[in-house]
Amino acid sequence: MTQAVDYYFTPASPWTYLGHARFMQLLQDAGRPVRVWPVDFGAIFPVSGGLPVPKRAPQRQAYRLVELARFRQALGLPLNLHPAHFPVAVDAASRLIITVDQADGAMVALDLAGRLGRAVWAEERNIADPATLSAVLAEAGLPATRLAEADAPGIAPRYAAYTQQAIDAGVFGAPSYVVDGEIFWGQDRLDLLARRLHDGP
Repeated sequence: MTQAVDYYFTPASPWTYLGHARFMQLLQDAGRPVRVWPVDFGAIFPVSGGLPVPKRAPQRQAYRLVELARFRQALGLPLNLHPAHFPVAVDAASRLIITVDQADGAMVALDLAGRLGRAVWAEERNIADPATLSAVLAEAGLPATRLAEADAPGIAPRYAAYTQQAIDAGVFGAPSYVVDGEIFWGQDRLDLLARRLHDGP
């Protein structure tokens, strides 16, 4: 059986957004399935030594902006360094991705995740707003009912379980790509991930 890539992420991360298209292409080129795991980094950071952006030291915040600008230019992607809706509450968007994964499959959920990331970082949209989520669903050609389904009783516990799974796997940042227990953290590790998928351990 072909080894799947476990993909731990939040759609609110600019690094998730910057890596999205290349990760999709990598999966296609490698012929690998993906398991889509949106997780809550608000729960992961306290147990892994991480901090949300506003609580990081000024030097780290400044360098983050330098790196975002560098990757924006290198990749030729639109990206607002100071988007109108960031930080943003992401639980509803993450539950929606989980719902779409269950109903429509991993690749459809991955496409939705990419659209949500673009909404934050390139389109100045608020993915905490149900109206925005509904609009993004429509743009993806998905049923409007998915939004209500994301509030079903089983979805929030699944989100929490995915988050605990990430903690147990040693994940500490977004995006993280995991192959047979080996973590590749960050969109700047995609070349190394491609090599791992091509050559094996």
